[in-house]
Amino acid sequence: MDYLVSLANNPNAWAALAALTAMEVVLGIDNLVFISVLSNKLPEHQRAKARQAGIAGALVLRLALLGTVAFIVGLVEPVFDVFGQSFSWRDVILISGGLFLVWKATKEIHHIVDPDPGPDNLNPEIATTGVAAVILQILLLDVVFSIDSIITAVGMTEHIPIMVLAILITVATMLLAANPLANFIHANPTIVMLALGFLLLIGTTLIAEGFGAHLPKGYIYAAMGFSVLIEGLNMLSRRARIKSKTR
Repeated sequence: MDYLVSLANNPNAWAALAALTAMEVVLGIDNLVFISVLSNKLPEHQRAKARQAGIAGALVLRLALLGTVAFIVGLVEPVFDVFGQSFSWRDVILISGGLFLVWKATKEIHHIVDPDPGPDNLNPEIATTGVAAVILQILLLDVVFSIDSIITAVGMTEHIPIMVLAILITVATMLLAANPLANFIHANPTIVMLALGFLLLIGTTLIAEGFGAHLPKGYIYAAMGFSVLIEGLNMLSRRARIKSKTR
């Protein structure tokens, strides 16, 4: 109890909480885009359930992993070499998750571009993907994002209560943003392709990090932000043309 009181009275602890929360929210955007794209494949009455289950899974995984901080930190230790390149279990997990994201995004892009994609596509009218399959895919990526999230948290502060509070705030933010983001993606078909492009970018970044190429996250998010800005201008342009035709 005394430890928590002293922590609450420590300005540095509050600064660490603010910085860590901001970082965790940014990292959570990747997870949220994936959840939104996948859940929109389901019939409308099942989408919210899949999103909530996916985000709840992210919370449980992050809190469970916090209980094994020493083990998680140990994942960054090299365990084997391939052609002179050292790999840790974290690298293996990042590469596996990145490959899964690239495969999934490429598959969905193919379904959109192919004039006869068959029953498995992003069209909600004929979506056949089950809730369990979607939740399972979300949970698989939750593992990748959760491990990266906890390693980031450990690198920013040594206080477990601060990590827990930052994670709770992040997951609450994800819960609030999940439905609006998913509905926005569903209402704007061109955003789907943009979101899939983001998943490709995120997957490629995870693979690169797994191979030891540490790409500054600021550049990645700046590119994503610029793409969103351009797509926003395109949407405004389309709406202006529609209004002008209506008049």
